[in-house]
Amino acid sequence: MSDLALPGSIEPALKKGPELDRGFHPLTGVIYLGVVAAALLFVAYSIYVDIDATGTRVTSYLPYILLFVALLIALGFEFVNGFHDTANAVATVIYTRSLPAHIAVVWSGMFNLIGVLLSSGAVAFGIVSLLPVELILQVGSGAGFAMVFALLIAAIIWNLGTWYLGLPASSSHTLIGSIIGVGITNALLRGRDGTSGVDWSQAANIGKALLMSPLFGFALAAILLYVLRSVLVRATPALFAEPVGNQPPPWWIRGILILTCTLVSFFHGSNDGQKGMGLIMLILIGTVPTAYALNRTMPESAIRLFVTNSDAASKVVESKAAGYNVLGNPRPAVTNYVAEHQINEGTFPSLAVLVRDISNQVTQYGSLAKVPAEKVGNTRNDMYLASEALRFLMKDKESDLSAGDVATLNAYKGSLDNATKFIPTWVKIAVAIALGLGTMVGWKRIVVTVGEKIGKTHLTYAQGACAEITAAATIAAADGYGLPVSTTHVLSSGIAGTMAANGSGLQWSTIRNIAMAWVLTLPIAMVISGSLYFVFVHLF
Repeated sequence: MSDLALPGSIEPALKKGPELDRGFHPLTGVIYLGVVAAALLFVAYSIYVDIDATGTRVTSYLPYILLFVALLIALGFEFVNGFHDTANAVATVIYTRSLPAHIAVVWSGMFNLIGVLLSSGAVAFGIVSLLPVELILQVGSGAGFAMVFALLIAAIIWNLGTWYLGLPASSSHTLIGSIIGVGITNALLRGRDGTSGVDWSQAANIGKALLMSPLFGFALAAILLYVLRSVLVRATPALFAEPVGNQPPPWWIRGILILTCTLVSFFHGSNDGQKGMGLIMLILIGTVPTAYALNRTMPESAIRLFVTNSDAASKVVESKAAGYNVLGNPRPAVTNYVAEHQINEGTFPSLAVLVRDISNQVTQYGSLAKVPAEKVGNTRNDMYLASEALRFLMKDKESDLSAGDVATLNAYKGSLDNATKFIPTWVKIAVAIALGLGTMVGWKRIVVTVGEKIGKTHLTYAQGACAEITAAATIAAADGYGLPVSTTHVLSSGIAGTMAANGSGLQWSTIRNIAMAWVLTLPIAMVISGSLYFVFVHLF
């Protein structure tokens, strides 16, 4: 590598790095484009099969054209996420000469794909729960599509901008900021206080995870390296050495570094890969609700459990609603509670009526697959609305619910979520392919920043391993709790932590620019998405 910086990078590399400019064989490009074409055909065929299974008659192709465009944008976000965030996972194995760059990115892409396929979906719906409930209930409307387009395009714009500058910014921060921007703008357009457009308790939980994870990564990586140096430096001095030229490390060190890279790639896929899944499901629900609004694959045993949990929850809610009557449609009162989070005399009685209505709808048809096409959207909205209301009630001190009441309502909420919050296998496969393909494109800018421009000395084997172990453990823990974290921030802060612990020194110009991107990502993403939503909602 020359001493010249890449366009937009922070400062020239301190010394010759690994070979990053190896060209690809033309056949590689043909195979790559073939995979893209096959993936798009697979998505189209899967949607066709799902719609055909419902017996829906196609009367207009306009919704499907809109669906195709929306899916391309959503998968485009995951593609950009791949080459933006996943580059962090391969930086350590490339700069320790454990794997050649072209092999490392393919290896990482493959395990990102596997991570997505095995993901739980908890992070996906944790992201969706930040969106305004009225837009989720009307996701098939013009405002619903304006929401999805605005937040995805805003996230792509900022991710591409920071990638061009070689800044390891966070796709998680970007998407959260985009969602908050849409929520605030939507509230203002409806004549409400802008702060009412976002579930701030959920935003606070996610914000804490995003804020604490890089600090945790810095500290844990530094402590881990310090402990390893204290225990192993005399027994295995090679572990704390820098690579010699392009010579690979000893086989056992190489194995450790490849394993940690694999784990980071896998857990990145299992966490970051979910961020687009929930939005893709909203797109599918809005355009073809008959196929995707309800989980039509739920077995009869789950339906029986749903009815049992519904009866138990109904008794709890009705006990709180005693003495009050509901006049007319109960849904506006429940929707108002979810939006405002303020209990009034109509909250519990309206929710009690809604719970009974949902139970009647399910028992009437005996299976979600048998719900008539014209009823599917209403049933799904009722279930989602009840689930969100219960989520807030169980945290609301004014609800005066006992521990037993909370357990009963939580079981019922789980049944509601099983019916509405599901991800078809083909969606996971499509996202996995987009993320995996993205990993293999455009990775070099971020890799150079992470590998050369954080510390003042070359990355040692131990530093690379400690940073990767820290990142993998942090992302895995966040995935278990259904919280999104930034692979970028955790890994880059982990490398900074090892440099500090090793006394190597930090390139403060890099740290300053990364920190600036970290601070600016949320507000800028909010402004871009809010502005785009304002424009799109008038266009649609």
